[in-house]
Amino acid sequence: MTTNSLTHIIAFLERYKIHHVLFWAVYHFAWWTVFSGSISVVFESIMLPYGIVKYLGYVVYQALGVYFCLYVLIPKFLQNGRYIPFFLATIGIIILMSAAITANYYLAAFIADESVYELYNISPETPITIFKHNALPSCVGAATLGLSIKLTKIWIASQKRQQALEKEKLETELKFLKSQFNPHFLFNTINSIFVLINKNPKMASDSLVKFSSLLRYQLYECNSHKIPLKNELAYIESFIELESLRQNQNFELKTSIQKVEGDFNIAPFILIPFIENAFKHLSEDQNLKKWIHLNINMDEENLNFELINSANFNLQQALPEGLAYGGLGLNNVKRRLAIIYPHEHTLLITKGKDNHTVTLNLKLEHELIIPLKKVGG
Repeated sequence: MTTNSLTHIIAFLERYKIHHVLFWAVYHFAWWTVFSGSISVVFESIMLPYGIVKYLGYVVYQALGVYFCLYVLIPKFLQNGRYIPFFLATIGIIILMSAAITANYYLAAFIADESVYELYNISPETPITIFKHNALPSCVGAATLGLSIKLTKIWIASQKRQQALEKEKLETELKFLKSQFNPHFLFNTINSIFVLINKNPKMASDSLVKFSSLLRYQLYECNSHKIPLKNELAYIESFIELESLRQNQNFELKTSIQKVEGDFNIAPFILIPFIENAFKHLSEDQNLKKWIHLNINMDEENLNFELINSANFNLQQALPEGLAYGGLGLNNVKRRLAIIYPHEHTLLITKGKDNHTVTLNLKLEHELIIPLKKVGG
Protein backbone atom coordinates (compact mmCIF):
# COMPACT_ATOMS: atom_id res chain seq x y z
CA MET A 1 0.00 0.00 0.00
CA THR A 2 1.41 3.36 -1.01
CA THR A 3 1.66 6.35 1.30
CA ASN A 4 -0.86 8.24 -0.84
CA SER A 5 -3.42 5.42 -0.53
CA LEU A 6 -2.94 5.26 3.23
CA THR A 7 -3.46 9.03 3.46
CA HIS A 8 -6.74 8.77 1.53
CA ILE A 9 -7.94 5.97 3.81
CA ILE A 10 -7.14 7.97 6.95
CA ALA A 11 -8.85 11.05 5.51
CA PHE A 12 -11.94 8.96 4.68
CA LEU A 13 -12.08 7.52 8.19
CA GLU A 14 -11.75 10.95 9.81
CA ARG A 15 -14.30 12.55 7.50
CA TYR A 16 -17.06 10.06 8.28
CA LYS A 17 -15.95 9.41 11.89
CA ILE A 18 -15.53 5.72 11.11
CA HIS A 19 -12.47 5.66 13.33
CA HIS A 20 -14.83 6.30 16.27
CA VAL A 21 -16.74 3.11 15.42
CA LEU A 22 -13.48 1.22 15.15
CA PHE A 23 -12.34 2.60 18.50
CA TRP A 24 -15.45 1.40 20.34
CA ALA A 25 -15.37 -1.95 18.56
CA VAL A 26 -11.76 -2.56 19.61
CA TYR A 27 -12.38 -1.20 23.10
CA HIS A 28 -15.26 -3.61 23.80
CA PHE A 29 -13.46 -6.50 22.17
CA ALA A 30 -10.53 -5.88 24.53
CA TRP A 31 -12.87 -5.49 27.52
CA TRP A 32 -14.64 -8.76 26.64
CA THR A 33 -11.28 -10.53 26.25
CA VAL A 34 -10.11 -9.38 29.68
CA PHE A 35 -13.46 -10.30 31.26
CA SER A 36 -13.53 -13.81 29.75
CA GLY A 37 -9.80 -14.44 30.08
CA SER A 38 -9.44 -15.96 26.60
CA ILE A 39 -9.41 -14.34 23.19
CA SER A 40 -10.40 -17.60 21.54
CA VAL A 41 -13.59 -17.72 23.63
CA VAL A 42 -14.42 -14.19 22.44
CA PHE A 43 -13.91 -15.15 18.78
CA GLU A 44 -16.09 -18.24 19.19
CA SER A 45 -18.85 -16.27 20.92
CA ILE A 46 -18.85 -13.35 18.51
CA MET A 47 -19.38 -15.71 15.57
CA LEU A 48 -22.74 -16.83 17.00
CA PRO A 49 -25.90 -14.75 16.45
CA TYR A 50 -26.57 -14.16 20.14
CA GLY A 51 -22.90 -13.31 20.68
CA ILE A 52 -22.87 -10.60 18.04
CA VAL A 53 -26.14 -9.17 19.44
CA LYS A 54 -24.62 -8.94 22.91
CA TYR A 55 -21.40 -7.41 21.51
CA LEU A 56 -23.24 -4.82 19.38
CA GLY A 57 -25.42 -3.93 22.37
CA TYR A 58 -22.35 -2.84 24.30
CA VAL A 59 -20.83 -1.00 21.30
CA VAL A 60 -23.97 0.84 20.17
CA TYR A 61 -25.57 1.76 23.51
CA GLN A 62 -22.33 2.89 25.12
CA ALA A 63 -21.23 4.86 22.07
CA LEU A 64 -24.59 6.65 21.96
CA GLY A 65 -24.53 7.36 25.69
CA VAL A 66 -20.94 8.54 25.81
CA TYR A 67 -21.31 10.82 22.78
CA PHE A 68 -24.48 12.28 24.28
CA CYS A 69 -22.39 13.21 27.32
CA LEU A 70 -19.58 14.63 25.20
CA TYR A 71 -21.55 16.66 22.68
CA VAL A 72 -24.69 17.59 24.63
CA LEU A 73 -24.05 17.53 28.37
CA ILE A 74 -20.54 19.04 28.33
CA PRO A 75 -21.42 22.09 26.16
CA LYS A 76 -24.81 22.62 27.81
CA PHE A 77 -23.88 22.15 31.45
CA LEU A 78 -20.17 21.67 32.19
CA GLN A 79 -18.79 24.50 30.01
CA ASN A 80 -21.44 26.83 31.41
CA GLY A 81 -20.44 26.11 35.00
CA ARG A 82 -23.55 24.04 35.81
CA TYR A 83 -21.66 21.21 37.48
CA ILE A 84 -24.42 19.60 39.54
CA PRO A 85 -26.83 19.21 36.58
CA PHE A 86 -23.94 17.81 34.51
CA PHE A 87 -23.04 15.32 37.25
CA LEU A 88 -26.65 14.18 37.73
CA ALA A 89 -27.32 13.96 33.98
CA THR A 90 -24.15 11.90 33.44
CA ILE A 91 -25.21 9.47 36.17
CA GLY A 92 -28.63 9.24 34.52
CA ILE A 93 -27.08 8.46 31.13
CA ILE A 94 -24.87 5.74 32.67
CA ILE A 95 -27.94 4.16 34.31
CA LEU A 96 -29.88 4.27 31.01
CA MET A 97 -26.94 2.70 29.12
CA SER A 98 -26.68 -0.04 31.73
CA ALA A 99 -30.44 -0.72 31.62
CA ALA A 100 -30.41 -0.90 27.80
CA ILE A 101 -27.46 -3.33 27.81
CA THR A 102 -29.17 -5.43 30.50
CA ALA A 103 -32.27 -5.67 28.29
CA ASN A 104 -30.02 -6.61 25.37
CA TYR A 105 -28.84 -9.68 27.31
CA TYR A 106 -32.44 -10.94 27.25
CA LEU A 107 -32.65 -10.26 23.51
CA ALA A 108 -29.49 -12.28 22.94
CA ALA A 109 -30.88 -15.14 25.08
CA PHE A 110 -34.14 -15.02 23.11
CA ILE A 111 -32.21 -15.43 19.85
CA ALA A 112 -30.27 -18.32 21.38
CA ASP A 113 -33.58 -19.80 22.68
CA GLU A 114 -32.10 -20.27 26.14
CA SER A 115 -32.45 -18.78 29.59
CA VAL A 116 -30.24 -15.73 29.94
CA TYR A 117 -28.99 -16.97 33.30
CA GLU A 118 -27.99 -20.36 31.95
CA LEU A 119 -26.55 -18.91 28.72
CA TYR A 120 -24.24 -16.50 30.53
CA ASN A 121 -23.90 -18.45 33.80
CA ILE A 122 -25.39 -15.64 35.88
CA SER A 123 -26.24 -16.12 39.55
CA PRO A 124 -28.35 -15.08 41.39
CA GLU A 125 -30.90 -15.15 38.59
CA THR A 126 -32.16 -11.54 38.62
CA PRO A 127 -31.81 -8.61 36.19
CA ILE A 128 -30.09 -6.69 39.00
CA THR A 129 -27.19 -9.15 38.83
CA ILE A 130 -26.66 -8.45 35.10
CA PHE A 131 -27.09 -4.72 35.68
CA LYS A 132 -24.75 -4.54 38.67
CA HIS A 133 -21.97 -6.96 37.72
CA ASN A 134 -21.92 -6.80 33.91
CA ALA A 135 -23.52 -3.69 32.41
CA LEU A 136 -22.85 -0.98 35.03
CA PRO A 137 -19.05 -1.44 35.47
CA SER A 138 -18.56 -1.45 31.69
CA CYS A 139 -20.67 1.69 31.25
CA VAL A 140 -18.86 3.53 34.05
CA GLY A 141 -15.53 2.60 32.47
CA ALA A 142 -16.63 3.70 28.98
CA ALA A 143 -18.05 7.00 30.25
CA THR A 144 -14.92 7.71 32.31
CA LEU A 145 -12.67 6.99 29.32
CA GLY A 146 -14.72 9.10 26.91
CA LEU A 147 -15.05 12.05 29.29
CA SER A 148 -11.35 11.91 30.17
CA ILE A 149 -10.33 12.08 26.50
CA LYS A 150 -12.79 14.87 25.72
CA LEU A 151 -11.89 16.99 28.76
CA THR A 152 -8.18 16.53 28.03
CA LYS A 153 -8.72 17.74 24.47
CA ILE A 154 -10.73 20.72 25.74
CA TRP A 155 -7.98 21.58 28.24
CA ILE A 156 -5.25 21.34 25.57
CA ALA A 157 -7.30 23.50 23.17
CA SER A 158 -7.87 26.03 25.96
CA GLN A 159 -4.14 26.18 26.72
CA LYS A 160 -3.34 26.69 23.03
CA ARG A 161 -5.91 29.50 22.80
CA GLN A 162 -4.51 31.11 25.94
CA GLN A 163 -0.97 30.92 24.59
CA ALA A 164 -2.13 32.36 21.25
CA LEU A 165 -3.89 35.21 23.05
CA GLU A 166 -0.82 35.91 25.18
CA LYS A 167 1.39 35.89 22.08
CA GLU A 168 -0.99 38.18 20.21
CA LYS A 169 -1.21 40.55 23.18
CA LEU A 170 2.56 40.70 23.52
CA GLU A 171 2.97 41.37 19.81
CA THR A 172 0.32 44.09 20.00
CA GLU A 173 2.08 45.70 22.97
CA LEU A 174 5.42 45.57 21.17
CA LYS A 175 3.95 47.10 18.02
CA PHE A 176 2.37 49.83 20.12
CA LEU A 177 5.67 50.50 21.86
CA LYS A 178 7.48 50.80 18.54
CA SER A 179 4.86 52.99 16.93
CA GLN A 180 4.22 55.30 19.90
CA PHE A 181 7.44 57.01 20.91
CA ASN A 182 7.06 58.55 24.35
CA PRO A 183 5.99 62.16 23.79
CA HIS A 184 7.87 63.50 26.82
CA PHE A 185 11.10 61.92 25.65
CA LEU A 186 10.43 63.07 22.09
CA PHE A 187 9.68 66.71 22.95
CA ASN A 188 12.42 66.99 25.58
CA THR A 189 15.03 65.58 23.21
CA ILE A 190 14.01 67.89 20.37
CA ASN A 191 14.08 70.91 22.70
CA SER A 192 17.49 69.90 24.06
CA ILE A 193 18.89 69.57 20.55
CA PHE A 194 17.32 72.91 19.59
CA VAL A 195 19.09 74.60 22.52
CA LEU A 196 22.39 72.98 21.53
CA ILE A 197 22.23 74.31 17.97
CA ASN A 198 23.57 77.71 19.04
CA LYS A 199 25.68 76.61 22.04
CA ASN A 200 27.35 73.54 20.56
CA PRO A 201 26.47 72.87 16.90
CA LYS A 202 28.65 69.75 16.65
CA MET A 203 27.07 68.19 19.72
CA ALA A 204 23.63 69.11 18.39
CA SER A 205 24.47 67.45 15.06
CA ASP A 206 25.71 64.28 16.77
CA SER A 207 22.62 64.16 18.99
CA LEU A 208 20.35 64.54 15.98
CA VAL A 209 22.08 61.61 14.27
CA LYS A 210 21.61 59.48 17.40
CA PHE A 211 17.98 60.52 17.64
CA SER A 212 17.40 59.58 14.01
CA SER A 213 19.10 56.20 14.53
CA LEU A 214 16.98 55.62 17.61
CA LEU A 215 13.77 56.20 15.69
CA ARG A 216 14.92 54.04 12.77
CA TYR A 217 15.86 51.18 15.09
CA GLN A 218 12.58 51.35 16.95
CA LEU A 219 10.44 51.42 13.84
CA TYR A 220 12.29 49.19 11.38
CA GLU A 221 15.09 47.12 12.89
CA CYS A 222 13.45 45.18 15.72
CA ASN A 223 10.56 43.37 14.04
CA SER A 224 11.72 39.88 15.07
CA HIS A 225 10.82 38.11 18.30
CA LYS A 226 14.54 38.08 19.11
CA ILE A 227 17.13 40.58 17.95
CA PRO A 228 20.94 40.78 18.26
CA LEU A 229 21.95 41.77 21.78
CA LYS A 230 24.62 44.19 20.49
CA ASN A 231 21.93 46.16 18.63
CA GLU A 232 19.77 46.40 21.74
CA LEU A 233 22.74 47.59 23.82
CA ALA A 234 23.59 50.22 21.21
CA TYR A 235 19.97 51.41 21.37
CA ILE A 236 20.23 51.66 25.17
CA GLU A 237 23.45 53.71 24.97
CA SER A 238 21.89 56.16 22.50
CA PHE A 239 18.76 56.42 24.60
CA ILE A 240 20.76 57.21 27.75
CA GLU A 241 22.82 59.86 25.96
CA LEU A 242 19.72 61.61 24.65
CA GLU A 243 17.92 61.43 28.01
CA SER A 244 21.01 62.89 29.67
CA LEU A 245 20.84 66.02 27.48
CA ARG A 246 18.01 67.49 29.53
CA GLN A 247 19.69 66.86 32.90
CA ASN A 248 21.50 69.69 34.70
CA GLN A 249 24.98 69.68 36.15
CA ASN A 250 23.66 68.13 39.38
CA PHE A 251 23.28 64.81 37.56
CA GLU A 252 25.78 61.96 37.68
CA LEU A 253 25.74 59.10 35.17
CA LYS A 254 27.96 56.03 35.39
CA THR A 255 27.56 53.29 32.81
CA SER A 256 29.50 50.13 32.20
CA ILE A 257 28.17 48.22 29.21
CA GLN A 258 30.37 45.30 28.20
CA LYS A 259 31.05 44.77 24.52
CA VAL A 260 29.24 41.61 23.45
CA GLU A 261 31.20 38.79 21.86
CA GLY A 262 29.19 36.21 19.96
CA ASP A 263 25.75 36.04 18.39
CA PHE A 264 23.60 36.39 21.49
CA ASN A 265 20.03 37.51 20.96
CA ILE A 266 17.41 39.03 23.22
CA ALA A 267 13.73 39.96 23.12
CA PRO A 268 13.46 43.60 21.99
CA PHE A 269 12.69 46.29 24.59
CA ILE A 270 13.03 43.90 27.53
CA LEU A 271 15.62 46.08 29.30
CA ILE A 272 14.73 49.62 28.24
CA PRO A 273 11.64 50.02 30.51
CA PHE A 274 13.87 49.72 33.59
CA ILE A 275 16.11 52.52 32.28
CA GLU A 276 13.11 54.66 31.32
CA ASN A 277 11.75 54.11 34.80
CA ALA A 278 15.06 55.19 36.34
CA PHE A 279 14.96 58.56 34.55
CA LYS A 280 11.31 58.94 35.48
CA HIS A 281 12.03 58.45 39.19
CA LEU A 282 14.81 61.05 39.34
CA SER A 283 13.86 63.85 41.68
CA GLU A 284 12.60 67.06 40.10
CA ASP A 285 14.19 69.00 42.94
CA GLN A 286 17.17 70.75 41.34
CA ASN A 287 18.96 70.97 44.71
CA LEU A 288 19.05 67.20 45.19
CA LYS A 289 21.85 65.14 43.76
CA LYS A 290 20.57 62.93 40.93
CA TRP A 291 22.46 59.90 39.71
CA ILE A 292 22.11 56.70 37.69
CA HIS A 293 24.56 53.79 37.77
CA LEU A 294 24.16 51.12 35.11
CA ASN A 295 26.18 47.93 34.70
CA ILE A 296 25.55 45.37 31.93
CA ASN A 297 27.88 42.44 31.38
CA MET A 298 27.90 38.88 30.08
CA ASP A 299 28.97 35.82 32.08
CA GLU A 300 29.10 33.04 29.48
CA GLU A 301 25.43 32.84 28.38
CA ASN A 302 24.08 34.90 31.28
CA LEU A 303 23.29 38.58 30.93
CA ASN A 304 23.75 40.51 34.17
CA PHE A 305 21.85 43.79 34.35
CA GLU A 306 22.15 46.05 37.39
CA LEU A 307 20.60 49.51 37.55
CA ILE A 308 20.69 51.78 40.58
CA ASN A 309 19.28 55.30 40.54
CA SER A 310 18.54 58.03 43.01
CA ALA A 311 14.88 58.45 43.80
CA ASN A 312 13.09 60.91 46.02
CA PHE A 313 10.91 59.11 48.60
CA ASN A 314 7.99 61.50 48.20
CA LEU A 315 8.14 61.15 44.43
CA GLN A 316 7.99 57.35 44.74
CA GLN A 317 4.83 57.66 46.79
CA ALA A 318 3.26 59.95 44.20
CA LEU A 319 4.00 57.71 41.23
CA PRO A 320 1.83 54.62 40.69
CA GLU A 321 3.74 51.35 40.91
CA GLY A 322 4.89 49.97 37.60
CA LEU A 323 4.87 53.30 35.77
CA ALA A 324 7.35 53.49 32.90
CA TYR A 325 7.87 55.30 29.65
CA GLY A 326 6.71 53.81 26.37
CA GLY A 327 3.44 52.34 27.65
CA LEU A 328 5.18 49.19 28.87
CA GLY A 329 5.19 49.23 32.68
CA LEU A 330 7.21 47.09 35.03
CA ASN A 331 4.32 44.68 35.54
CA ASN A 332 4.14 44.04 31.82
CA VAL A 333 7.90 43.54 31.65
CA LYS A 334 7.65 40.93 34.40
CA ARG A 335 4.94 39.14 32.43
CA ARG A 336 7.00 39.25 29.23
CA LEU A 337 9.98 37.79 31.09
CA ALA A 338 7.79 35.02 32.53
CA ILE A 339 6.46 34.09 29.07
CA ILE A 340 9.57 34.55 26.92
CA TYR A 341 12.17 33.41 29.48
CA PRO A 342 10.42 30.96 31.83
CA HIS A 343 12.84 29.54 34.41
CA GLU A 344 15.64 31.42 32.64
CA HIS A 345 15.63 34.72 34.50
CA THR A 346 15.89 36.18 37.98
CA LEU A 347 14.49 39.65 38.64
CA LEU A 348 14.89 41.58 41.88
CA ILE A 349 13.49 45.11 42.33
CA THR A 350 14.29 46.99 45.52
CA LYS A 351 12.86 50.38 46.43
CA GLY A 352 14.66 52.25 49.18
CA LYS A 353 14.08 55.67 50.70
CA ASP A 354 16.43 57.46 48.33
CA ASN A 355 17.37 54.87 45.71
CA HIS A 356 15.86 52.32 43.41
CA THR A 357 17.68 49.10 42.40
CA VAL A 358 16.92 46.64 39.61
CA THR A 359 18.91 43.42 39.22
CA LEU A 360 18.16 41.09 36.33
CA ASN A 361 19.96 37.89 35.40
CA LEU A 362 18.89 36.55 32.02
CA LYS A 363 20.01 33.41 30.23
CA LEU A 364 20.40 34.10 26.51
CA GLU A 365 20.66 31.73 23.57
CA HIS A 366 22.59 31.69 20.33
CA GLU A 367 19.96 31.93 17.63
CA LEU A 368 19.92 32.50 13.91
CA ILE A 369 18.10 35.73 13.22
CA ILE A 370 16.86 36.25 9.70
CA PRO A 371 16.78 40.03 9.21
CA LEU A 372 13.56 41.41 7.84
CA LYS A 373 13.59 43.68 4.85
CA LYS A 374 13.47 47.33 5.79
CA VAL A 375 10.25 49.07 4.99
CA GLY A 376 11.57 52.58 5.27
CA GLY A 377 14.31 54.79 6.59
